[in-house]
Order: sequence, then structure tokens, then C-alpha cells
Amino acid sequence: MTHTSTDRPTRQASGAVVPVLAFAGIVVAVMQTLLVPVIKDLPQLLGTAPSNATWVLTSTLLSGAVATPIMGRLGDLYGKRRTLILSLAVMVVGALVSALTSDLVPMIVGRTLQGFAMGAIPLGIGLMRDMLPREKLGSAMALMSSSIGVGGGLALPAAALVAQHADWHALFYGAAGLGALAIVLTLLVVPESPARAEGTFDVLGAIGLSAGLVLFLLPITKGSDWGWASGTTLGLFAASAVVLLLWGVMELRVAAPLVDLRTTARPAVLFTNLASIMVGVSFYVVSLVLPQLLQLPTATGYGLGQSMVVAGLLVAPLGLTMMVTAPVYARVSAKYGPKVTLILGMLIIAIGYGAGLGLMSAAWQSLVISVVLGAGIGLAYSSLPALIVGAVPASETGAANGLNTLMRSIGTSVSSAVIGMVLANTANDVNGVAVPTLHGFRVSFLIATGAVAVGLLMALFLPKANRAPQLRASSEEDANLERAEEALRGFRGRVLDAGGSPVARAKVTLIDRRGRQAGATVSAEDGSYALAVPARGAYVLAAKAVGHAPLASSATHAGDERSVELDLALPEETVSA
Repeated sequence: MTHTSTDRPTRQASGAVVPVLAFAGIVVAVMQTLLVPVIKDLPQLLGTAPSNATWVLTSTLLSGAVATPIMGRLGDLYGKRRTLILSLAVMVVGALVSALTSDLVPMIVGRTLQGFAMGAIPLGIGLMRDMLPREKLGSAMALMSSSIGVGGGLALPAAALVAQHADWHALFYGAAGLGALAIVLTLLVVPESPARAEGTFDVLGAIGLSAGLVLFLLPITKGSDWGWASGTTLGLFAASAVVLLLWGVMELRVAAPLVDLRTTARPAVLFTNLASIMVGVSFYVVSLVLPQLLQLPTATGYGLGQSMVVAGLLVAPLGLTMMVTAPVYARVSAKYGPKVTLILGMLIIAIGYGAGLGLMSAAWQSLVISVVLGAGIGLAYSSLPALIVGAVPASETGAANGLNTLMRSIGTSVSSAVIGMVLANTANDVNGVAVPTLHGFRVSFLIATGAVAVGLLMALFLPKANRAPQLRASSEEDANLERAEEALRGFRGRVLDAGGSPVARAKVTLIDRRGRQAGATVSAEDGSYALAVPARGAYVLAAKAVGHAPLASSATHAGDERSVELDLALPEETVSA
């Protein structure tokens, strides 16, 4: 697949870009936990059976999983800002649909539309990579990645407060208002990225991936209701395996696939995605366990007897701590790299869950657990986009981060199904009502600890980063040094016209001896460019700009030696670019 990339920002972004994009991510994440405070009342509110009411939550999960990689690819092709605004607009429409109904089917339709906005998070990460200078990129992407947990954590107390004192439809009106505000701020503050992937949208790939994901996630989310050994559950799992296998074969044969599986198979990407699943599992466990423990009556002997709002406030530090770890991550990653930061985050998560096994007897202990787990999950989540971005071309950032976000969603889906089954199987029957037990809560924490251990093993297999300069610099001085170091590992130079004047925004493409594209970038305002080289050997550098004839020049890179500087003089004849 051919692509165009920018290895450095091509348009100066204002200081408000990062908070606006992070705000959009938080708004989108709110959709995932918006109805948690009223889950038990949904059957009565919608006038339907409990098994039908669960579709209100399942539909959002499924649509979010499907939309995330698709929206990422659309952003790479047609503009990340444009696709981000489209995602938010669909969410607003979905929120309004849900706000105006109390019937099951329209509610499910609205919730499905709300889930499509999950693609906003990888799109925001892609925009940051394309616009921000290296020294600001690490902390910015950390904040954007953590917005998933921040939005989910902050939504719990806010939604509980609204549900307790107002009509539950107010939740959707509020969500629509936040989405509209995010659209306006994005239009005013965020510029469009100039980076584009070449090719067309892989419609068959999108259909195949969507079908495979739905067939896989549906039995995970409904397995407890249908029975894990039922023909329906096992049949859907088998169908998903067949569909995804056929989809993978097709993607390998398509010139411009929805997901570049060859890139995904790189160790840096593969093990990051596997670790992401485990982080997703661990994140959702605390969201399922602590609110129930806090709200159970003290008459059970272990319940903490807190109100819905107080329980939400005690869990809210989970998201707040994730937010404040973004600058901490930037400093730690600048010194040790995102791999070490991911490992550190997972160790803190393991400590939090391990300590949590003995900290379930008082409300303040839940607060401690939330803070510790928030710090660990924040560091882990912050590391994931840095690892992905460091391993893929800029033109594939949206799709690659979309796939990584999908891996986290799969983790939360698995977590929801497994923990739900554990709590149900260990519950006590009290007057026909299933009451979760302390034993079930502790088993859930042990499962989370085991998931983190598996994720930690995956993280240890991650290769040492060799493309981290744009992510790890913590100051302008460090950034300048790392730019110079990066240039020594590839080709650098300037694009000049016949009169010796610099040519800005010229596309410079690196072609290997087999005629394949090995890299691409766009020249800066002063005509300068820098391209990393994947291996020593002979290459061709091709330059093209509007108003100038294209030019190709051969060059050789000798590994560790100083790179060859090329000044590409473009004739003044006018041709179409």
C-alpha cells in the first residue's frame, strides 16, 4: 500500500489543540458508562425483559468496536479532522434519538449511533502526531489515550447525580450538548492534517471485519444469558473464526487494505496490541466491582452502604488520576522509553489489585484502590499510542491506533463477560435477588491480576524502540538533539528549485531497489526534509511539487555512516502534481 506521510508537523497548531482533542475523547468515552447508574432499572424504564434491556449496552459496545478501525482508516484517507467531526455528529444524533424515546428498538438504534464515536480517540492521536512538535507529542498522546478512562470515570458520578435527581432522559440531552460543544471547539481550534494515505477505502474489508467482530463480540457479551456451552454461543464463535480467517486472507491480497496485516504482525505492533487487551481487561474489572461493593447494604456484612452518587465519587479518582499521569508519563518515557513505562504501569496495576484483595472493608479503602489503579492504568494507556506510532508510518496512524483501541475494547468486553459470570455464579440468593458476594469480588480482582501478569509478559517481548525520537523528547533541546540523531540514520537535505530557492511542501519519496516505497515525507517551509532508512543499501529519492517537474535521484546508505545529504533541484516547468 502506498502512502504519504509527514514526519514532522506541517502546520503550526495552537496550544488549545490538545485540550480540545482530549475533551472530544472524554465526551466519547462518556457514552460507554453513561447508563451504568440506571442499568438495574432499564427493564422497567423501557418496558421490556432484562435480557432485551441489555442490548442497550451491548449495541454501543459492538458499534464502537466496528467503527474504531473503520473511522481510523477513513481519517487516513480523507482527513482525520473531517472524520472526527463526522464521528461526533453521529454521536449527537444518536444521543438525541435516545433522548426522545422510551421504546426499546429506537433506544438501541440511538445507542448504536453513539458507539460509532469511539473512533474519535485514534483520530485525535493521529492529528496530534501530524501537527505537534516532538517535544510535546508524548504527553499529548498520553492524555488522549487516557481520555477513555477519564471519561468513563467522570461519567459515573455525574450520571448518578443526574439519574438520582432528574429524568433519566436528561443523560442523553447532556451527552448531545457535550458532543455539539466538542464539534464547535474542533471546528474553531483544530486544523486539518495534511497527511493522507493513497488508495481507496476497502469496502469489502470493512464489511468482513465488521461481520467478524460482531460474530465474536456478540457471544462474549451475551454468553451468560444464552449459556456458554449453548449451540448459539459456540456457533457464533466458530462463525467468527471462519469469517476473520477469510477476511485476513483477503486483506493480504488487497493493494490498499483496511488493516495492513503485515504491519500489524510486526513485533512492536503485535505485542502492543496483545498487551492492550490485558490492560482493557484490568481497567474494566474495577469499574464493575467497586461500585457494587460500595452500594451493597451493610446488612450483608461486607457491603459499604453508600449511595449511588457517593459510590460514583469514590470511583471517580480512577479517571482523574489517569488524567494527571499524562505529564508524569512524558517525563518517565522521555528517560526510559514507552516500553519501560508500560511495564511500570502494569506493575502498579498488579500492586493495586493485589492490595485491593485486603482493602474492601471501608469506603476510604476503595478511594485508595481507585487512585493506585488510576495511576497504573494511566501509565499503561499512555504508553500504547507511543508504541504504535513509533512502529507505523504517519499515514497509517489512524488505522493502527484504531486497531489498538479495538484491542482495548475487546479486553473490556471479555472482562465484562467473565466478571459478570463470576459474580453471578458466586452470588447468594436473597428473596429471589442475586446478591454478589465478597468472595466473588476477590476472585474478580485475582482475575484482573492474572490478566495484568499476561500483559506484562507480552510487554517484555516488545523490541527496543528505534523510532522513538518524536515521542520521547521532553524539551526543545532534547528534541533538536534527537532530530539530528534521526537524520544520521537516514537521508536528509533540502528541496530547491532551479534558482536555489527552497521548495516547501514537496513530496519526497524513498524507493528501494525493488521499486517499493520505503518511506515518504513532505518538505518543511525551508525546503528541508529527513527520511529514516529501514536498511543499508541503494535507494532512489523522488521529489514532486506543484509547479515543478518531478525529479528522481539515486543514493546509497551505508548503515552507521553519516547519511548522504541530497539537494534536489526541481526545474521550473509547470506540471500537475
